[in-house]
Amino acid sequence: MRTLLCIAVGLIALSSRAEKVSLVGGTVINPADGKVLPNATIVINGNKIERVAMGKQDAAELGKQIGCAGKFILPGYIDTHVHFFQSADLFTRPDGADFNSVRPYQDEVAWIKSHLDDVFARYIRCGITSVVDVGGPMWNFEVRKKANAMQKAPRVAVAGPLISSVSREKLDLGDPPIVKIDTPDQAREFVRKLAEQKPDLVKIWYIVDKDHPVDSFRPIVRAAIEESHAHKIRVAVHATELETARAAVEEGADVLVHSVTDKPVDDMFVKLLRDRHVILCPTLVVFERYGRTFSHQLNLTTEEQKWGNPEVVASLDVTKIPQDKLPDRVKTALADPKAALDKINKTYEVALPNLKKLEDAGVTIAAGTDAGNIGTIHGPALFREFQLMKEAGLTPMQILQCATANAAKLFGGETGAHIGQIESGYFADLVVLNSNPLEDIAHASDIDKVIKNGVSYPADSILH
Repeated sequence: MRTLLCIAVGLIALSSRAEKVSLVGGTVINPADGKVLPNATIVINGNKIERVAMGKQDAAELGKQIGCAGKFILPGYIDTHVHFFQSADLFTRPDGADFNSVRPYQDEVAWIKSHLDDVFARYIRCGITSVVDVGGPMWNFEVRKKANAMQKAPRVAVAGPLISSVSREKLDLGDPPIVKIDTPDQAREFVRKLAEQKPDLVKIWYIVDKDHPVDSFRPIVRAAIEESHAHKIRVAVHATELETARAAVEEGADVLVHSVTDKPVDDMFVKLLRDRHVILCPTLVVFERYGRTFSHQLNLTTEEQKWGNPEVVASLDVTKIPQDKLPDRVKTALADPKAALDKINKTYEVALPNLKKLEDAGVTIAAGTDAGNIGTIHGPALFREFQLMKEAGLTPMQILQCATANAAKLFGGETGAHIGQIESGYFADLVVLNSNPLEDIAHASDIDKVIKNGVSYPADSILH
């Protein structure tokens, strides 16, 4: 019976795709150019926006009408930094906190693979109609294929395994998400292997510590970027120190996937990013979630509690784990919770002003969360990211631009050129809100319905 019901629902969705539908009477917010159109009509034909107009329209040309008076309509949100190989639960990064004695990592990965449909639906529930997975195992490419063949799933761009300066053996079950590369020739060979899968990005994990100084990995970064660009593939680099980020951009990085957190960015760095049209994704939320989870001070938002996977959310209470099975890192955090918060606050004292300086200078900022990491919940984490961007001093319109038009640039390709704006010829990926996000960015989660690829989903129906 359930199978028949699923088939019936699928047929309804498919038939609605070809129908002409118009959203009538809402206020259209187009963050790409900052324009706000009251009493607007959006005509959707199939999976594309046919036109956007203001004022009264000829009803005969509108097809099925959906009244949106009092509503606010935006392009679907885009989270430009997620990891599908991570669930956001307590057991998903044994290289950072090893809970194998509680839940073997291979069981964790099996659970993740069996819950992808659920993760996809949670993104749609949050109005997130596109995501960029910036690194995971080779099976990431199957995730992209699966998502892009489904209705109730975001559009997905992916990178494959991360090219890294350090190894992470505990994540290696035969298809590692992170691969240590030791020479420039190895880097070129690995990029060629990745290129066969047609990745949307190549990702470099530029980790720097006392054993791995900035310059030691730089020739490998250069080789990986040169080879990627030869295959017309853009490169995203994880670099959280100013000098690491500077080196990555000087070597040709197209995207920086985190904030600089060790010191204030200088004018030369800002100019470098702007001149080279580098996109920066701040991922502010992830910087607090490990420390808060481990010290039992997790600050999940209402949206995360309601729309996050309940198994994932329930796992994040470290006090439920037997004391003798707690990793030392967690024991230390529990013993001194104030130290954990102090460390987080110090990170934000640098990262938030850096974001404001880059935004004010005209650097392209794309919103992203690093969802999948411990405590950073797939889907609704984006709304915590919005709160932190607001704390940095960005306006609601700037935040929405980061999550739509700017994020579409990071997504890239033909798809990226047709998402993130409410314009003729763009994909009909929209989020309809009950309240005005320009008055308060918190309203960005007050979702009435989500439209993905021309198919409309009442918000409260998506997770049922």
